[in-house]
Amino acid sequence: MRVALVQEKWGGCKEVALKKSSDAVRKAAANGAELVVLQELHQGPYFCQHEDVELFNLAESFDEDVKFWSSVAKQNSVVLVTSLFEKRAAGLYHNTAVVFEKDGTIAGKYRKMHIPDDPGFYEKFYFTPGDLGFEPIQTSVGRLGVLVCWDQWYPEAARLMALKGAEVLIYPTAIGWFDGDTEDEKKRQRDAWITVQRGHAVANGLPLISVNRVGFEADPSGQLDGIRFWGSSFVCGPQGEILAEAVTDEETILYADIDLKRCETVRRWWPFLRDRRIDAYDSLLKRYID
Repeated sequence: MRVALVQEKWGGCKEVALKKSSDAVRKAAANGAELVVLQELHQGPYFCQHEDVELFNLAESFDEDVKFWSSVAKQNSVVLVTSLFEKRAAGLYHNTAVVFEKDGTIAGKYRKMHIPDDPGFYEKFYFTPGDLGFEPIQTSVGRLGVLVCWDQWYPEAARLMALKGAEVLIYPTAIGWFDGDTEDEKKRQRDAWITVQRGHAVANGLPLISVNRVGFEADPSGQLDGIRFWGSSFVCGPQGEILAEAVTDEETILYADIDLKRCETVRRWWPFLRDRRIDAYDSLLKRYID
């Protein structure tokens, strides 16, 4: 299966973002991609750098956005993973990945479960934690274990997707550093982000796709300077081997060929699922074991 990851900078307005991303999907399809993954909240800026009730209006177009991306998937005959701001009801909003089949129908959706609340990443103000669980989405290219950004730090989320039959793990994400951080700290953060996700691939014997934003986005409130999203989108195989990796600070369409059948071979030699001591894991349901 040929996959394409669309790593982009914020273009300044929604119209530009829609055109850039839809053009990228079209180009990826022309280059043989069957599965195209867009970055987290790709229709706009990363608006969670500050708290502003007016920004909830960005979710008002959710139904219209779904129709648009449905048409893009259908026109290009690709399975498409999008990341949208969903208004579910008055005062109830989600960070939602909607997956479209090649004919434009909705294959399924995933509402982000782990929600951060850190300086510059005030997502708990905007997003209600997901309630759809960790359910793989069946598509014509395979069962997709779609998660979103902050979920990437939790091995439990990846494991549950794997245990429910996911054939590939997918993370649309928006992560970056502050320019004031030291170069050593920046390297540690990026390395940790890559390492933990490669670990999910190894522990579950699954390929993994992670697509990140790129470029600097200022904080409109002026409380912070802004975030420089580090890109570095990548695809790794079931042993954590890097299949493709993007240049850190450039817009790109990153391609990789994934052999889903190889997972069977890897799991036969490294039977981590078989050897799990499920009889001894009850305490994992506790916050902390005092």
